[in-house]
Amino acid sequence: QVQLAESGGGLVQPGGSLRLSCAGSGFTLRNTAIGWFRQAPGKEREGVSCMAANDESTFYRGSVKGRFTISRDNAKNTVYLQMNSLKPEDTAVYYCAADSDTYGCSGYGALRLPGYWGQGTQVTVSS
Repeated sequence: QVQLAESGGGLVQPGGSLRLSCAGSGFTLRNTAIGWFRQAPGKEREGVSCMAANDESTFYRGSVKGRFTISRDNAKNTVYLQMNSLKPEDTAVYYCAADSDTYGCSGYGALRLPGYWGQGTQVTVSS
């Protein structure tokens, strides 16, 4: 059974950093494209970052480029999202998702067709 579990969210001041983790079970994460999404109150869910399967190509939405970094630890079957220089507009529930098949990542930082989702972790950026 494929499962994803996010952790690492919290409250941070503007300019601060957080690292989110997405631990996978029931499948080999390195063989699957993984994406991070977020959803702010009253807004639609949006893709933030995506890592392709195997070749580890990475993609980001424009507003987080240069601030967020997606990475993977194959030994731990875990994907991370390092978030630096956080802004209040980054406040949202963050979700990780696994590819439903081999649809991969879009150039805009979104996983094209997520098939599995984690439960989400809240990130709040506020002074």
